Amino acid sequence: MSVKAAIGFFMRTFLHPSCRSRTMTEPALLPRPQLRRLLRKARRSLSKSEQRQAAKGLYRQLAQDPHFRRARHISLYLPTDGEIDPRLLLREAQRRGKATYLPVLSAWPRTKMVFQRIRPGEKLKPNRFRILEPRANLAQQRKVWALDLVLLPLVGFDDVGGRLGMGGGFYDRSLGYLARRKNWRKPTLLGLAHECQKVERLAQASWDVPLQGTVSDKAWYFAG
Repeated sequence: MSVKAAIGFFMRTFLHPSCRSRTMTEPALLPRPQLRRLLRKARRSLSKSEQRQAAKGLYRQLAQDPHFRRARHISLYLPTDGEIDPRLLLREAQRRGKATYLPVLSAWPRTKMVFQRIRPGEKLKPNRFRILEPRANLAQQRKVWALDLVLLPLVGFDDVGGRLGMGGGFYDRSLGYLARRKNWRKPTLLGLAHECQKVERLAQASWDVPLQGTVSDKAWYFAG
């Protein structure tokens, strides 16, 4: 298959229509690293205006939903690399008196991530990936299983709970205990994404933690 044919096959078969006009001009094959690069480029190509509209769309999808309304302890994230922006939801949660948390990378072990409470106006610092986070404070951290709702960033998703992350595995390691739980499965895991990050189906690795669903700026996708 030629390079041009390979690109066309991928776009027709796997990439959501809203993203097809933003595709890379090099071969996009199914292996996760190539798919990750393609989708990251697609979301980075969104203009500032499109990003703002997507953030408002995401807010409208979630702000009055029972998953968000009933949750008292919510983890979100600060956007980077074209990720859909949940800060309207962060501010709304704080306005309603909910406890909000951000992921914080541990200095050691470097593969560990914790969840720390964030309050309005709190000063943040860049971590080793240049993502802003609170300064580590053990007294403000909460075990992930004690959170009600975790809103996760992602690179790609499908409509059955599949999530393609950035490749660091931080969320999968933090949430890996869920695979051993049969009944109690707190917290609820919802991915947040631009609609153009949707693909037909993602191949999942054994360590991937499935989501209960994904929310885009346009729609909800509940896992079967």
